[in-house]
Amino acid sequence: MASGPASHKVFGDGICERFEYSGWVYHLGVNKIGREYCHFRFLSIRGKYLEMYKRDPQDNPGIRPIRRGVIGHTLLVEELGRRKVNRGDVYPLRFYNRLDEAKKGEIACATAGDARKWMEAFDHAKQVVEYELSQGASVRNKLNMENEIDLEGHRHRVRHYAHGLKRLIRIGQGPEMLVRKASGISGNGVETCYDADGGDAVEAHEWRCVRTVNGVRIFEDATSSTNGKGVLVKAVGVVDASADTVFEIVLNPDRHRRYEWDSLTGDLELVDSLDGHYDVVYGTFDPRYLTWWQSKRDFVFSRQWFRGQDGTYTILQVPSVHKNRPPRYGYERTKLNPSTWEMSDLSTSSSLNSARCLVTQTLEINPKGWSKWRNKNCPKFEKTVPYALLSQVSGLKEYIGANPALASVFSTTIVHSNSSDLSGANNEFEGAEGAEEFYDAADDSSSDEDNNENDNEVEVNKDMKTKVRNISWAVAGLSAKKTSAQESSVLDTLVPPINLNSDEYHGTMRRSKDELDKNCWSSPDGSGFMIRGKTYLKDSMKVKGGEPLLKLVAVDWFKVEDCASKVALRPKSLVQSDAGKKLPFIFVINLEVPARPNYSLVLYYAADRPVIKNSLLGKFIDGTVMYRDSRFKLIPSIVEGYWMVKRAVGTKSCLLGKAVTCNYVRQDNFLEIDVDIGSSSVARSVISLVLGYVTSIVVDLAIVIEAKEEEELPEFILGTVRLNRVQLDTAVDLDK
Repeated sequence: MASGPASHKVFGDGICERFEYSGWVYHLGVNKIGREYCHFRFLSIRGKYLEMYKRDPQDNPGIRPIRRGVIGHTLLVEELGRRKVNRGDVYPLRFYNRLDEAKKGEIACATAGDARKWMEAFDHAKQVVEYELSQGASVRNKLNMENEIDLEGHRHRVRHYAHGLKRLIRIGQGPEMLVRKASGISGNGVETCYDADGGDAVEAHEWRCVRTVNGVRIFEDATSSTNGKGVLVKAVGVVDASADTVFEIVLNPDRHRRYEWDSLTGDLELVDSLDGHYDVVYGTFDPRYLTWWQSKRDFVFSRQWFRGQDGTYTILQVPSVHKNRPPRYGYERTKLNPSTWEMSDLSTSSSLNSARCLVTQTLEINPKGWSKWRNKNCPKFEKTVPYALLSQVSGLKEYIGANPALASVFSTTIVHSNSSDLSGANNEFEGAEGAEEFYDAADDSSSDEDNNENDNEVEVNKDMKTKVRNISWAVAGLSAKKTSAQESSVLDTLVPPINLNSDEYHGTMRRSKDELDKNCWSSPDGSGFMIRGKTYLKDSMKVKGGEPLLKLVAVDWFKVEDCASKVALRPKSLVQSDAGKKLPFIFVINLEVPARPNYSLVLYYAADRPVIKNSLLGKFIDGTVMYRDSRFKLIPSIVEGYWMVKRAVGTKSCLLGKAVTCNYVRQDNFLEIDVDIGSSSVARSVISLVLGYVTSIVVDLAIVIEAKEEEELPEFILGTVRLNRVQLDTAVDLDK
């Protein structure tokens, strides 16, 4: 994988240091006669331009791209999980224009890490566009004349251009890796977060280390061990490989590899794949490892996985049934304990080959035998399924330690060019008439060859020899209370505040009476959330949040046939009421929940004074779509509920504009954000899990405008909401 150095500041003082991201990918699509194709292509992102080649331009000087175009600020890129292409697993990315979905396309990567780095590359290119848009009308007009990428359109002639790039970042292992994948041959007094997993919300779990086995720590949740139900335990170990590598190994069902580290689920068979983030597997194991079992055992479980914006992978494993795998003669069907995997990269020294990650496996077990084993009085526990599951982390650690090539696959290096920094968008590319559309990009010299859609197609039954090269990579107890000084920097204290009387504002969901109340809402303080402190840019320290800046005055819970947008403009909306029109400012968040039927959770936050235009909130309110997308942050926390839902939702903050489609409506005294949760397959998967337990969970949400500059710190909690055991059938029909 490759990306720019984490500490690299892309923009500053009018100077933009240019990067080129490049590497081999699959180009997926459908040709004119409706036949699907899968081509080897070399992809390059230079500034805000994207190019596609048939061969590596570094090895073939003078070669021209077959496609090119601008990565505009309306481009959306979505990870589609994992897909099988010609018997090999790949990780596709779909990108499209949010204003014109006819402009779209798909590429696929050999590994999940490659997909992650290409996502970062596209995001970097969008930052270039955002920077140029901020430079004035002339640049804006130039960008408007340039056309955005489209991988599915017709290809026309393209000019050769581009110079002066300072760093070359190579993503992926080249054609040899793609061939192997396609063939199925994978190769200071500041209070920080209490949770050991380092989330952005304070979790209720109290993890206690009870054993250390083969360098892996075994924890139990002290709170669950006293409730008389199942005990929540986890195994935690540091593995000398990247999270990308570990994720690939855990998800890979190949028995020859699993036999080397997994004593329980080594024999796995993929039964069904429902989408890119969910599948069902069947497995068997020999009861000789568990001496009191007389018959062979088999099992079926589902796996659901996703990657967070911080690069952490989460895999949920739940016992399941499938019509294609009924009970098997001679085997006794057993249910494996529900469990989760989490893999997160650890910061390392500047050494290039020192990738390390923290691997955590969590499961719920029956307390019988656990307490005796914990106290070293019951060796029989070591012959149980839960112990075999907990041992997978140590097996994984030893397997990777014995196979250093697995970790060195992702070694990195930076290739420097001799060019100097560039100080303007106009100097980056040459060409008298600007950029053509990406799909208008066939070179004269290869036009005849390009008409054959079968060139370089992946053939899994054919020996393909490629030139194996050493491809390089590159990557180079204080609480934030709402003080009067902080409030004065956001809200205009020269204007007398109005009284926000809760009785004047009404929504379809009622306010809670107490903590045990159901199907209601409340607004907790921000002490349960961790936000960036004053010195975050220097030491990455976070502090507890304080009182929200805005007051939550009402909540609507609607059911709709199709996704409901621009709710604030509807006549019956609180914003359009007499009380709403008197408010200085209303911040409306419409969470569009995909289901049958669809739902909309609408939150209304009010300010008692006008917002200062030059404040961080003021800039967000009147900012561009790209600015808002890069700043609008949500922090979730499941306060009460099933532990697996807690692990799935997590406690990490999420920039919603980068995870799902957000549409903004700015009028009069309000800003509405319509959050289309259904626009992301990962978000759809998580929300479907949450809806299955929604009547028994209590969830807290915090809204934050992310601070990225020193003068914007410390962050503040904009608003919070607590949803208590919501009943789906109480949603009100929006159209009635």
